[in-house]
Amino acid sequence: MLTEAGIFVGGGGEAYATPQELLLKFGNRHGLIAGATGTGKTVTLQILAEGFSAAGVPVFLSDVKSDLAGLAVAGSADAKLHDAFMKRCSTIGYDLQYQSFPVAFWDLFGESGTPIRTTVTEMGPLLLSRLMDLSEAQEGVLNIAFRLADEEGLPLLDLKDLQSMLVWIGQNADEIALRYGNVASATIGAIQRQLLVLENQGGTRLFGEPALELSDMIRTATDGRGQINILAADKLMASPRLYATFLLWLLSELFEELPEVGNPDKPRFVFFFDEAHLLFDDAPKALIDKVEQVARLIRSKGVGVFFITQNPADVPDDVLGQLGNRVQHALRAFTAKDQKELRSAAQNYRPNPRFDTETAIKEVGTGEAVTSFLEAKGVPSVVERTLIRPPASQLGPITPEERRAVIQSSGLGLKYDKVIDRDSAFERLQARAAEAAEAAARAEEEEERLEEEARREKEARRYDDRATGRSTSRRRSSRSDSLATAFGKSLVRQLGTKTGQALVRGILGSLFKSR
Repeated sequence: MLTEAGIFVGGGGEAYATPQELLLKFGNRHGLIAGATGTGKTVTLQILAEGFSAAGVPVFLSDVKSDLAGLAVAGSADAKLHDAFMKRCSTIGYDLQYQSFPVAFWDLFGESGTPIRTTVTEMGPLLLSRLMDLSEAQEGVLNIAFRLADEEGLPLLDLKDLQSMLVWIGQNADEIALRYGNVASATIGAIQRQLLVLENQGGTRLFGEPALELSDMIRTATDGRGQINILAADKLMASPRLYATFLLWLLSELFEELPEVGNPDKPRFVFFFDEAHLLFDDAPKALIDKVEQVARLIRSKGVGVFFITQNPADVPDDVLGQLGNRVQHALRAFTAKDQKELRSAAQNYRPNPRFDTETAIKEVGTGEAVTSFLEAKGVPSVVERTLIRPPASQLGPITPEERRAVIQSSGLGLKYDKVIDRDSAFERLQARAAEAAEAAARAEEEEERLEEEARREKEARRYDDRATGRSTSRRRSSRSDSLATAFGKSLVRQLGTKTGQALVRGILGSLFKSR
């Protein structure tokens, strides 16, 4: 399994007697495991994981078919393939010792392993846009949401935080447009619908706290062997975009958080990206550029990345060029396209004068592969037809009871099983809304109070006006009475004069005549 220099992969050369090894010091130069369905890719992945673990290197891999869970249990002489394994070991000169390996099971859904989560902020707008298949305009709005959340002190931890943030942006679109450009309500609605789709795919369980700490993956057992982290992906594969985006996020986290280590004697961590074609199918250029950047630079962090896929053509050339260690299982060439891809795959190897590489890739059987590993000075070795060694752990799935025992023994559930919903954007925006509603209610009450005071004041003025009108009439009557009195007094005074007396006689005479 493990030699002084590296990991024993199998026997090549004449009669398969020449050891084929992956040198540990080049384990961070990445690799490729390719081949058609049923040709042995899973076993190759399993024996490489065993080899790295035995060397004290923690690894991460996804278990798409529940086959790799057998790493947690030792193989057995009672197994159906035991005799075939012994025969192969005799051919390649390998002493097989069955053993189990330190395993930690993880699961986004928290059903077949310890829950594994991240936050919306850690995922970032680029990967979220890929995850939700957003258009360029929608991605722009999502970037605005992340920027404003940062400026406003609103942590984006789970999906409800992001949903609340988008609602807040819609309510304040006019003000936001002055700084960041127009934010259409239709665009926000489209993003919200994609978030609903993501929820239905299980995204709610992916986002939240406690978020994964890489130190819980990058650790060794008490005997010095590296921990093998297995992601239960059988159900996750029903949402391929969620699966691919999560793995890319994890790879990005390794790149961003781990310190530079230069060229170590062995990798610090090895990452196996199974079903790698899901990462690149219909991926935007920005995303492919990010994968290429990570593949090119992450090796200086001591991390090796191995892509597992059916055909090397599934991986973009710029990324493929970074993969120095290669195991090519059989490819089928039934169509003209298949034949072209087969020729292209063969051209990626240093020729071996003993056989034609293209023919060998077509002819290798199950458990056999065409291999090339980096050797002295990082130069790819000459291609070899190699019999892959049998695994020391159990080949195939384990029982639910065995899985539960491994999960409990890891102790990781004490940290990650219980969801923590701390104060974040959702709660803070709710508090703001409550304060705004309370302030509006107070303002409305104050307005009603002022209106009531104004109404009462108006009624009081009307009453005073009516009261003022009656007082004027009395004053007018009093004036009239005063004028009559003054006239009477004047008349009496006039009676004492000749003119007055003559006036009285005239008035009386007129009265008598009229009668």
